[in-house]
Amino acid sequence: MAYTAGVLTVSDSAVRGERIDESGPLISHLLEQHGYRVLLYKILPDEEEDIRGILIKWIDEVALDVILTTGGTGPAPRDVMPEATRSVIRQEIPGINEAIRIRGLESTPRAMLSRGISGVRGETLIINLPGSPRAVEQGMEIVLPILRHALDKIKGDPTPCLQSEDER
Repeated sequence: MAYTAGVLTVSDSAVRGERIDESGPLISHLLEQHGYRVLLYKILPDEEEDIRGILIKWIDEVALDVILTTGGTGPAPRDVMPEATRSVIRQEIPGINEAIRIRGLESTPRAMLSRGISGVRGETLIINLPGSPRAVEQGMEIVLPILRHALDKIKGDPTPCLQSEDER
């Protein structure tokens, strides 16, 4: 079964046409390379209400399996992606973004400024990635190996998440 995905870029400058979004298309490409069907892609300004509305629509109406976001995760006043995500999820999965930050720290100490979160609403997983293409590549290196298993678990797969070396 091919899981469905949406990619949401949050960037005031991309919305205004001042820069080209490279991160959103990169996420889409990497997902498609790994067998996911990217059904939706959108660029929004850093407006919490607009972000929340798209997330809810894509989850409650379109029923996407996973939404990956890029941008809006830093400490700037207009960076509101974590707040918008937190307002729609029922369950946070902190380990995903902890691992993304750890991977980013291998390249730059600025990775510790990322406030991205991940969580579940209904049967949809939302993952916030930073905004730069390099950070997206690093984040996807972390996410892709666990994504299918995470989605299986969210949809009710009863097999254990953690296996010992003997069970593999």
